[in-house]
Amino acid sequence: MSSKSLQVGITGGIGAGKSIVANIFSVLGVPIYDADTRAKFLMNRDEGLKANIVELLGPTAYQQDGMLNRTYVGGQVFGNPSLLEKLNAIVHPAVGKDFQQWAKVQSTPYVLKEAALLIENGTYQELDAVIVVAAPEDIRIQRVLDRDAHRTEEDVKNIIDRQLPQQEKTSRADFVVDNSGEVLVIPQVLEIHQQILDQIGR
Repeated sequence: MSSKSLQVGITGGIGAGKSIVANIFSVLGVPIYDADTRAKFLMNRDEGLKANIVELLGPTAYQQDGMLNRTYVGGQVFGNPSLLEKLNAIVHPAVGKDFQQWAKVQSTPYVLKEAALLIENGTYQELDAVIVVAAPEDIRIQRVLDRDAHRTEEDVKNIIDRQLPQQEKTSRADFVVDNSGEVLVIPQVLEIHQQILDQIGR
């Protein structure tokens, strides 16, 4: 029975507010799987994954304490799309397996998988539905600048340029949350929550 939980993805470009929206679903009792946080955990703890990363990037990929050398890895893959693609091809299946193991032990009508690159990496196709959180680019940039003191406007624009355009994300969505600040978010979440429950007859 627990393995029957519907699997719903939630994503959005940087600064769109996907984590805030996911938190609202969490308040409604929906379990949230944070794929980006789990990916970092697995890259530090999963021995098979670590071995594959060392094979791809060399022993410098890990520090003496066994933790990922994030500065080195970032330097290797930044600006090298083919190497980044190879790294993602190692990490994403490990995260996918971890998510499925996690989802199996949940007993709620549906679960949420929160991930920044859910659509870019194609894993959205493995899910039953996808929610995209959207907001205008200028608002997203300002939110990130307010949140991350170390980032410049140019940094944020570069990240946005590397992500799939918002319009392409929303075109693949089953549900879109308008987080522009012009529409109340909680009523939108409540409506989506009810639609998902109706869809599975709960």
